[in-house]
Amino acid sequence: MNAETAFETHRPRLFGLSYRLLGSRSDAEDVVQDTWLRWQQTDRSGIRDAEAWLVTAATRLGIDRLRAARVQRERYIGPWLPEPSGIDESPSPEHSAELAEQVSLAFLAVLERLGPEERAAFLLKEAFDYDYAQIAPLLGQSEANCRQMVHRARERVQAGRPRFDVAPENHRRLLERFMQAASRGDRSAIAALLREDAQLVSDGGGKAAAVIRPLLGAARIARLFWAAYRRQDPAIAWRMGIVNGEPAILRYRDGRLTAVMVAISDGEQISELFAIVNPDKLGTGVTAQDGGASW
Repeated sequence: MNAETAFETHRPRLFGLSYRLLGSRSDAEDVVQDTWLRWQQTDRSGIRDAEAWLVTAATRLGIDRLRAARVQRERYIGPWLPEPSGIDESPSPEHSAELAEQVSLAFLAVLERLGPEERAAFLLKEAFDYDYAQIAPLLGQSEANCRQMVHRARERVQAGRPRFDVAPENHRRLLERFMQAASRGDRSAIAALLREDAQLVSDGGGKAAAVIRPLLGAARIARLFWAAYRRQDPAIAWRMGIVNGEPAILRYRDGRLTAVMVAISDGEQISELFAIVNPDKLGTGVTAQDGGASW
């Protein structure tokens, strides 16, 4: 197997790991490209396991990039949310199966609580089923340290995950009802669909109108959507879609995507909303002036 064929065989795994590690499609693509460059420049005659070499290189490059990104994100305007990897309004069954392999934006947001090496160890163990004997040399840690990192990460991730298992169809119906209420500015209906202690996290990155701190409470969130409805123009359109394999609300202005919103719910009420309005993460080139009402 030549160098290019070997690399292309493992590219999906490298991208999946890098995306989960960084929460950014563009950064993940950069890591995969840098891994390819290293693979080309390496004497491969002594490499017995191409996958192990490539995963190790991508993980170390991803950890380095994540450390640098953490410094940049400290200067980020408002909350930072992951960048969607796949957005589709009506995916085919085949595409849906592919998207199901992606990680939800809500889960990626929880992973932001982990340190770079801790996040890498957790993903290698939980998402890619590596054993500790494989993870330890990859991270330059002992097996005991890797076990501790994964244990701590698992506890922190579980604490941030939804408390209920919800059937996808129930979650989607709830989001549809929320979208309909928000699109007509029905303040009382919006509030009724939210838990009293619900939270809205909005990512505008200083490039689109957004709340710069998490907004707490059903009444306050409902008031925000009501105010946004009063300011929006007829060019705004709302649709349901699929983002990273989960139901999402998509907002368009003049046919351009200006917002993506996903949620955590118990099937009856929404506990958390995550809204991405930063145009850099949506690939729209929309400015704050173009973006319409804020989330």
